[in-house]
Amino acid sequence: MAAIGFLGTGEIAACMVRALTGQGHRLRVSDRNAEVAAELATLPDVTVHPNDEVIVHSEVVILCLVAKVARQVLADLPWHADQAVISVMVDVPLADLHRLCAPAKDIALTIPMPFIEQGGCPLPVHPDSAALREIFGPRNLILPVDSEAALNAHFAASALSAPLLELLALGAAWLAEETGDPAGSEAYVAALFKGYMSPDGSGEHFLGLLESLSTEGGLNASLRARMAQAGAPETLIDAMDGLRPRLGLATR
Repeated sequence: MAAIGFLGTGEIAACMVRALTGQGHRLRVSDRNAEVAAELATLPDVTVHPNDEVIVHSEVVILCLVAKVARQVLADLPWHADQAVISVMVDVPLADLHRLCAPAKDIALTIPMPFIEQGGCPLPVHPDSAALREIFGPRNLILPVDSEAALNAHFAASALSAPLLELLALGAAWLAEETGDPAGSEAYVAALFKGYMSPDGSGEHFLGLLESLSTEGGLNASLRARMAQAGAPETLIDAMDGLRPRLGLATR
């Protein structure tokens, strides 16, 4: 079991802390957000400390700060060479982290989602991290990627979450207006799409599903065609491409 420190106590940090409680780890969280830190301190194995004490007493440090704050505070903390550092921050490149967290050298980037608390969260990582595998691997899918650019592309893909959830929320709300049962409508939509989320390893699972749902004149094909006429596919790709400058990805 590890001594794990968290710098930053936002939503993602809180979900990661809750995911690790009760497993024998010693979890230290920073006191930057006093309200969230106090709530986390009620959990098993969690204590609250100033940033420097979190660093001094942690074998693994998980960085959950916003980029501006990270650049202000990290370089002044007492890092040591044998620490593992895992950053979940967007907009702070690996090269900057090696400078800000020196002399620590075992540094990796990953992208947790809020449901990591329940397990089953995909965690793309660059470079591969033994600490990430040990801490989160037993309950989550670790996906090493070959470059920082590839990791940043996963950041862009993770941003699909909000627009897709909005579509599901709109669909469930539409159904609820017809049935008068909001809870049942949401349960139906959630279960419906959960059934599709089992990729077959081909890299074309979603395309195959689309093909199977493309019967001419069918309800799925009709709704998809209506959305295509409104420009939905092009708008989505254009919006994802719009994230390229922020993530340092080459333009097409």
